[in-house]
Amino acid sequence: MRSNVVLDPFFARLWRDTDPFAEVERLEGEEFRRVKTRRTFRFELQGRGFFAKVHHGVGWREIFKNLLQWKRPVLGAENEFRALNFLHQLGVDTMTPCAFGLRGGNPAKLESFLITAELAGMVSLEDYCREWAENPPPFRRKKRLLRQVARMAGTMHRAGLNHRDCYICHFLLDLSTADDDVPRLYVIDLHRAEIRRRVPRRYLVKDVAGLYFSAMDAGLTWRDKLRFIRYYTNRPLRSMKKRFWRDVERAACALYRKEERKRK
Repeated sequence: MRSNVVLDPFFARLWRDTDPFAEVERLEGEEFRRVKTRRTFRFELQGRGFFAKVHHGVGWREIFKNLLQWKRPVLGAENEFRALNFLHQLGVDTMTPCAFGLRGGNPAKLESFLITAELAGMVSLEDYCREWAENPPPFRRKKRLLRQVARMAGTMHRAGLNHRDCYICHFLLDLSTADDDVPRLYVIDLHRAEIRRRVPRRYLVKDVAGLYFSAMDAGLTWRDKLRFIRYYTNRPLRSMKKRFWRDVERAACALYRKEERKRK
């Protein structure tokens, strides 16, 4: 039987002498996703905004499906909780965990929850860059955002974390910093992230291809791509591993063609 509860001072004081799992079930707010085993919603407490993900076990069917596909099953909120703490240690901006709970012995029926502080005044890079192909932004702004995304992705990968849903929609821009020398970006939705001593090459390709695919309609130039490579690797372009970047290009184009077929 596993059991673990971590609360920040706000929730530790609020839920003193209570069952945090029961308290989470009583929370209500604006729902963003609700399926049989998981609920994601925004709520407010004492004037503060939060997001909650509540898991009620994925079931053996989902576990076996992932194993048969050679994928690591995500059993609940613990995976994201570990990833968020890992990124904070790296100095990569992300969501701040405020409350986490896990209990159960059966892997298919684990109960868990994760509450994070709301990120206000943000816009996803997907939305922010949507009109760039028709209305290009100032050069310096585009260069700074591209540099920051590349550096964040490179830092995560070199430290051993791969996102598995690495698209620009999962990078939030603090609008008040859009024209700063170092615009502030937050990487989110890390529930499928994996942490190892070293990220396997195929997962590096998948993450970087996801970023490239999701930015293909943003009017990126060949020079923009070279800048991304330089900032991502933190090395001179002459040391570029051409085969790796050809694989990224191939995977990104395959994703783009797949998305185009869905639209038709």
